[in-house]
Amino acid sequence: MIKTVIFDMDDTLYDEVDYCSSGFRAVGAYLAETHGIEPTDAYRALWTEFCSGNHDQTFNLAMDKLNIPYERQDIIDLVRLYRDHKPGIILPGESRQVLDLLGSKYKMGLLTDGFLPAQKLKVAALGIEKCFDYIMYTEELGREYWKPNPRGFEIILENLQTKPQNTVYIADNAKKDFIGPNSLKMHTIQLKRPKKVHLSPPLEPIAAPDEITDSITKIPGILETLAK
Repeated sequence: MIKTVIFDMDDTLYDEVDYCSSGFRAVGAYLAETHGIEPTDAYRALWTEFCSGNHDQTFNLAMDKLNIPYERQDIIDLVRLYRDHKPGIILPGESRQVLDLLGSKYKMGLLTDGFLPAQKLKVAALGIEKCFDYIMYTEELGREYWKPNPRGFEIILENLQTKPQNTVYIADNAKKDFIGPNSLKMHTIQLKRPKKVHLSPPLEPIAAPDEITDSITKIPGILETLAK
């Protein structure tokens, strides 16, 4: 019997690409102010590199394209600005409806990796803190406890006083999201949003989800099926 539902946040409750766009707009505005260029040109350079798949070198390559000289510290500062910006993201209506529905039936948890200030700013921008009985920011434990480490899940189970076999984890990234909960014998569901950022398939059997769906609106029905 399912008693507890735990969600991932990025690319599960909303489209993470919207957060990325918001961050690049903040960085673009800063570059425009400090280097006398048009904000749209700065944003376009950043966005083009990101959409080309250059996720690890976005700022470097965009600065090159904009002919802006930089040192290593400049890139570090831009990354910090990106992570600390107030995100312009909105929780989709269907996500709000599903969270409200499930919250009336199950204990609710949120487990999310990522840099702590950024993740807390996302939760605030989405307005979802009150939707959950317990929120686990794995960064608070240390980066070594990011997924696939199962410790964050163990802490949620302890705090919600629930058992793994009565719990479902819903997330997007089949490369790392499901290894921890699968190892604990939790139920797992992969939600493949159309604009998802992480496209890697599971690299080993333990990384594969039990169920896959293309819409958050189908989650309540899947949970009903698991309950039977």
